[in-house]
Amino acid sequence: MVVPSLKLQDLIEEIRGARTQAQEREVIQKECAHIRASFRDGDPMLRHRQLAKLLYVHMLGYPAHFGQMECLKLIASSRFTDKRVGYLGAMLLLDERHDAHLLITNSIKNDLSQGIQPVQGLALCTLSTMGSAEMCRDLATEVEKLLLQPSPYVRKKAILTAVHMIRKVPELSNVFLPPCAKLLHERHHGILLGTITLITELCERSPEALRHFRKVVPQLAQILRTLVTTGCSTEHSISGVSDPFLQVQILRLLRILGRNHEESSETMNDLLAQVATNTDTSRNAGNAVLFETVLTIMDIRSAAGLRVLAVNILGRFLHNSDRNIRYVALTSLLRLVQSDHSAVQRHRPTVVECLQETDASLSRRALELSLALVNGSNVRAMMQELQAFLESCPPDLRADCASGILLAAERFAPTKRWHIDTILHVLTTAGTHVRDDAVANLTRLIGGAQELHAYSVRRLYNALAEDISQQPLVQVAAWCIGEYGDLLLQGNFEEIEPLQVEEEEVLALLEKVLQSHMSLPATRGYALTALMKLSTRLRGDNNRIRQVVSIYGSCLDVELQQRAVEYDTLFRKYDHMRKSEGHF
Repeated sequence: MVVPSLKLQDLIEEIRGARTQAQEREVIQKECAHIRASFRDGDPMLRHRQLAKLLYVHMLGYPAHFGQMECLKLIASSRFTDKRVGYLGAMLLLDERHDAHLLITNSIKNDLSQGIQPVQGLALCTLSTMGSAEMCRDLATEVEKLLLQPSPYVRKKAILTAVHMIRKVPELSNVFLPPCAKLLHERHHGILLGTITLITELCERSPEALRHFRKVVPQLAQILRTLVTTGCSTEHSISGVSDPFLQVQILRLLRILGRNHEESSETMNDLLAQVATNTDTSRNAGNAVLFETVLTIMDIRSAAGLRVLAVNILGRFLHNSDRNIRYVALTSLLRLVQSDHSAVQRHRPTVVECLQETDASLSRRALELSLALVNGSNVRAMMQELQAFLESCPPDLRADCASGILLAAERFAPTKRWHIDTILHVLTTAGTHVRDDAVANLTRLIGGAQELHAYSVRRLYNALAEDISQQPLVQVAAWCIGEYGDLLLQGNFEEIEPLQVEEEEVLALLEKVLQSHMSLPATRGYALTALMKLSTRLRGDNNRIRQVVSIYGSCLDVELQQRAVEYDTLFRKYDHMRKSEGHF
């Protein structure tokens, strides 16, 4: 007994009722077998029902390629019910990777020229969804004719199809240039919105189209001014904002037309100021229009006062309760900080407040903008804020924050001492997150500031005594103690609280570093070298140093072992070369 084929609704219910993946596959395999048989031997009048079931199977992720040719047959049918399912199947099952998609070119051409609006709509939808470059070239003339058809339904779809064609084949721009100027006079919302989109695509891809449409900037400005002042149809208003989608599209087009063009930019200045001041910001739709206005002001050759107005709008966005709007504002200000630095600086306190955002993406953007705002006049205040943030920031931001502080300090440091203090603070707070060259930079900075040698060695000794877990800090401290340990023992520090340091304490601290499980091999190398240097700078007996060095002569780390052996050789063979007196 042959099990009859299921109806689409019954198939959906049975698939949804399957309790396991295996049951679902069994149902689908059986039904696909029925569909294949029906395509081969079934009633052609019911073929569209079988294809509809196959499309549902395809949407569930199962193979449905055997239905491609059936799509072509249904599209070629004269019945609308067949064409509807056939075109839907073509959109789902065909693409440029399958040569079969080229076989429907002639059917689409015939349907576009028939004059039956629903059929023309189906053909245009399919062409705009899966039309390849070859199909676009073959059918561009037919679509161009439909752009000026009386029916708004067909014109809307023809415009969107033209957008797809321009994206696929930019050289078709000349075909669609003449109708666009006429379409700008349309009052129909959908046609006008589609036309603006089409012109935008043309201008982005064709210099000739860009020059052509710069002539219509006054007309575009008038359309936008009408939307802002008197509004359009209430049907297309959102939260009291008149047709925000059309406003945004016009602003994007104006941005392209005014870029690097003085005359067009001059025409837009008053309009953009009007949009920026008259748009309601209490609703998200208004904020979208305002943001697009800001982007347009930033990209064209706008007046200086207008650019300040744009920055102030972004500053207001920073106080918005919506995190997305705050993120957009921070990102836009970051783009503006180079060209309009002084205007962005006015919002520095608000930007710094954004560092405390709980959202990681917001705090990261705020950090990037804060670092970009640092200059010679505010470096002390900004470094205080950034160092406070470094102490409490999330671990994934700590490396970026530490690196940014070090770079800013290197670029804008008012004094060498301030620079050293800043780097030390970063190393003590987030030493494990700094860049690899931080140690070399600080040692070079300290080495070049002779007047700060005593100050630096005392600061580093105190920091090392408190914490030996921050490896870059330990490395710099070990280097500095090795180089200037004699100054540490003298205790002549005018600006630091006097603290008497004994030789045994210094040696014990370096031995602690050597023995610590937290010390990296490179850190132990710094400490071992520091001990060797101190053997020429300390007045006491060097036996303790010699014992420590000799221990590492059998270290598993090759680098440490080599250093220890070489240092031990210096002790044994060349100890007589040391000065007996005056080695400080």
